[in-house]
Amino acid sequence: MAIQHAVLALLARGPSYGYELKSAFEAAVGPQWGPLNIGHLYQILDRLSRDELVVAERQAQPVKPDRVVYEITPAGRVELDRWLAEPSPRSGGFRDDFFLKVTAAARSGAAVTVRAVLGNQRGHLMRELRNLDALRRKTDDPVVRLLLSAASRHVEADLAFVDDAESALLADGGATLAALADRPTGPTAHDAGPARPGVTTADEARAVG
Repeated sequence: MAIQHAVLALLARGPSYGYELKSAFEAAVGPQWGPLNIGHLYQILDRLSRDELVVAERQAQPVKPDRVVYEITPAGRVELDRWLAEPSPRSGGFRDDFFLKVTAAARSGAAVTVRAVLGNQRGHLMRELRNLDALRRKTDDPVVRLLLSAASRHVEADLAFVDDAESALLADGGATLAALADRPTGPTAHDAGPARPGVTTADEARAVG
């Protein structure tokens, strides 16, 4: 997920440097995000500098190496305001690794495989929900608590999907799975489109062969 706008938001509060921005970001978003890679952060700052959304100034220090301090520009504030004013689309669309696992398990026709996939995911999500709840109880930052609550609601929605998949695929004694296993997955003659004038299916097969 791109975090350049979050960096702009931090710089809107005042000039800052790399490791200070890293600490400020991690404190702002809370522990569920995980640590911010400092190399990735500097790549973002370089990109923002090239786009003239921030300016960088090298400041000499008496003992340590020079420090590069970044400051948001007027163009950066305009971009930050634009980002804040727009709704946020789902970053990954609806492509999901677990959905692909459900698809593969369902089309195998094996109820035991479907149960294993759904059971493993449910257990993982329940552990994640407990961890988020523990983190939420520990924090005294209302914004971090709100973000943890949002994360919990995403997990609860994923758990609801597991329940939906179980009902749709396993509630009828295996009839749905059997039908899915028998269903062809490749293109059919109906899907292939109209034949070219004067060329029969047999002619096409010989041509390909």
